Amino acid sequence: MSRTVDLTAPPDRKPGLGRDYHHLLSAYSIQTLGEGMLLATLPLLAGAITSDPELISGVALAEGLPWLLLALPGGMIVDRYDRRRLMIVTQAVQAVLLVAVALLATFGLTRIWMLYLLAFGLGAGDVLFTGANRAVIPNVVPSAALETANGRNVTAETLGRQFVGPPLGAALFAFLLPLPFWANALTYVGSLVLISRIRGGGGRFRADRGAPDLAAGPGLRGMLAEATGGLRLLVRHPVLRAIVVLAAVSNFCVTMAQSVLVLFATDVLHVGRSGYGVLVATMAIGGVVGALASRRIVERCGARAVAITVSTAGAASLLAIGLFGRQTAVVVALFCVWSAGLSLWNVMAQSVSQRLVPDELRGRVSTSTRMVCFGAIPLGALAGGFVAAGYGLRAPWVVGGLLNLVVALLFVPTMLRWPSASGIGATVPESPVPAESYVPAGSAGSVPGAKESV
Repeated sequence: MSRTVDLTAPPDRKPGLGRDYHHLLSAYSIQTLGEGMLLATLPLLAGAITSDPELISGVALAEGLPWLLLALPGGMIVDRYDRRRLMIVTQAVQAVLLVAVALLATFGLTRIWMLYLLAFGLGAGDVLFTGANRAVIPNVVPSAALETANGRNVTAETLGRQFVGPPLGAALFAFLLPLPFWANALTYVGSLVLISRIRGGGGRFRADRGAPDLAAGPGLRGMLAEATGGLRLLVRHPVLRAIVVLAAVSNFCVTMAQSVLVLFATDVLHVGRSGYGVLVATMAIGGVVGALASRRIVERCGARAVAITVSTAGAASLLAIGLFGRQTAVVVALFCVWSAGLSLWNVMAQSVSQRLVPDELRGRVSTSTRMVCFGAIPLGALAGGFVAAGYGLRAPWVVGGLLNLVVALLFVPTMLRWPSASGIGATVPESPVPAESYVPAGSAGSVPGAKESV
């Protein structure tokens, strides 16, 4: 048996999310608020330690490296163990890291390399937490409600990480330096408590591993085959491959500019350090609007139209900032185009992937996708630091926007061939199959959340 998935048509709309999802959403909302505070606090603290753009961009480099180095083993862990417990343990370890840095900041002992270690440690935790979080959503909500659930997740993520968190973090930083880190530790503890209230008995959050042996044999070779199961699916599937490439290029290009945004804001836009968090928050207004309207737009337009429009318009907005972004209002308006498209893309891609990928592969497909997409972030940060140092703070926007636009236009013919109601539908087996043979005919991939892809 197989079911057809139309990339232009919406699923049936049947809401009803339940108590466990609301605990999961509340935990995610609190945790992303903490991440948003760090989004402003870490660059500000790095800028207080050094004015070197290459050293400052190293914070984004350290944050993204875990996705490049640890995603494959992380996905295997997510698919092997109880995902609810994994989220609890991960949040506890991240809270301990933040407490340690808060203590160092309290006594004025912070150094730039400490920020690198903190960013890397939190990023490593996010590999496990986010992979598990994405994988458990289909376990707590019905399939027909995935757009609603993912839309609320993206809204919470956009509000916390980009709209509320940054100005709050900047305000706490200006008031008293250690406060943002202590507040962040509390957000992770709050998330941990809420996740622990989700009912997890009966192996509910363990992947169904009753299918044929996914590891393809014992020993190191079998473990490697298991770890790369999700990556092989992405490589072999033409639609998934196109989506992941577009997402990775977008991340690379936008991170080129954002890695030195704190310097761009102060030296080009002449926004003071106290206003930096407000700037980041206003740049996220488009993301908030896009997240609130995402379910309706995705259901009305379909995956194909969303992907084409978002990938090209988002790239053009980055290029326009580099060419015309001399005033704060212009930069905010143009970046809102990018952030609104990001919310639309994330809701569409996550929902389609959650329907099509079997339970025993969800963790590995999610982390493999994020390995490629988030692996581009540290590379973009590294490139952004060198481009800004050599050609000025506007250059990363121009170079990144132009590269992004060229790649998006090259993939438009591929996206136009996505299955539609009048063409061949995408089929996927109803029962789980080994990673070697599971190659759905036309599905959209799971693309990371908030800053992850367009």
